[in-house]
Amino acid sequence: MNTFTPETIANSFSILDQRINEQPLVYLDNAATTQKPQCVVDAVKHYYEHNNANVHRGAHHLSDLATAQFETARETVAHFINANSSKEIIWTKGTTEAINLVAQSWGMTNLSEGDVIILSQLEHHANIVPWQLVAEKTGAIIKVVGLTQQQIFDLEEYKQLLALKPKLVAVSHVSNVLGNIQPVKEIIELAKSVNATVLIDGAQAVAHVPVDVQALDCDFYVFSGHKLYAPTGTGVLYGKAALLSAMPPYQAGGEMIEHVSFSGTRFNEIPFKFEAGTPNIAGVIGLSQALKFLTQFNRQDIINHEDHIYRYALAQLQQLAGIEIYGDTKHNVGVISFNVTDEHHSDIGVLMDQKGIALRTGHHCAMPLMAYMGVNGTVRASFSLYNTIEDVDRFIQALKEVKEFLG
Repeated sequence: MNTFTPETIANSFSILDQRINEQPLVYLDNAATTQKPQCVVDAVKHYYEHNNANVHRGAHHLSDLATAQFETARETVAHFINANSSKEIIWTKGTTEAINLVAQSWGMTNLSEGDVIILSQLEHHANIVPWQLVAEKTGAIIKVVGLTQQQIFDLEEYKQLLALKPKLVAVSHVSNVLGNIQPVKEIIELAKSVNATVLIDGAQAVAHVPVDVQALDCDFYVFSGHKLYAPTGTGVLYGKAALLSAMPPYQAGGEMIEHVSFSGTRFNEIPFKFEAGTPNIAGVIGLSQALKFLTQFNRQDIINHEDHIYRYALAQLQQLAGIEIYGDTKHNVGVISFNVTDEHHSDIGVLMDQKGIALRTGHHCAMPLMAYMGVNGTVRASFSLYNTIEDVDRFIQALKEVKEFLG
């Protein structure tokens, strides 16, 4: 176990050592995507330079090497989230595809007219629209858990909705807009008390909090590689083996079959049943390397650092006049959504970019939440393990200058 400090990894993210608009880059858009350490870049490069071959179906040395790396990566992910078996790990393009897989396979098979699906007001569009499509086709009904005055998941309202005996509860572990850490353990326990199946969207959680799917007892857990220092186009669907085995395939083609004839087809066993076609082999190898990079350090040291950066930034922002901050600031992974009074969030983002500060503005693929909060968008600063106090100071100074410029 290596000692973690931002200084020890400073050379691992060369992309951060550049200037934007003649200003040092301060990257605070980590909730959208994280930067990739050099070891991940090198792992992808090494695959293409030395091991490039298709997996599983080759009878030659390069295919054997690629397959070994590909399946070792599956075991690495299973260990990272404490799945019972690597067979419970399905490769996807990301969180969005993983949710769509569950919606179209499990949802279309198990939901029928009048069945209740519970979502929350905090959800990303990727955990709303797939269920709307299923509901339209099956006649299922979507119910939405609101927020408290503190803009956190309303457990009391949730308990009332559970009286409807929902078939499915699908909620985020962490809000991508507010950074709130949801009480997912309690949410799952309550759902199980009425025999509901539970999907947890962990896209914003896995890089910042330890995840143990067996301890949580969720049925499905989904996340993306690119928010976890891994390549884009990579993602994970964890599902309990019994559920996955009972679900029909999501896509059809090569690899997901055991035998094909014109009279009928037998499907492969899990996880391969859900992995039709040639996968993103290099991306999966990069994802495995990203997890190795992350787990070489004491996880609590990283959590403490990110929390320290977040608390420092929050305190500095709260001292500025005309700043409205949204969400629960007590249980947060390091995301600050805010607005500047009488200024459009997009204008703030453009002006901050001119000073080298990379932020996200807009509705953050969460239009229902924006409508609920009564805003059309926010400015979002999101922190990661490579961010420093100096980054925060530059961010705050730039914001002061932008506010002064706007008058």
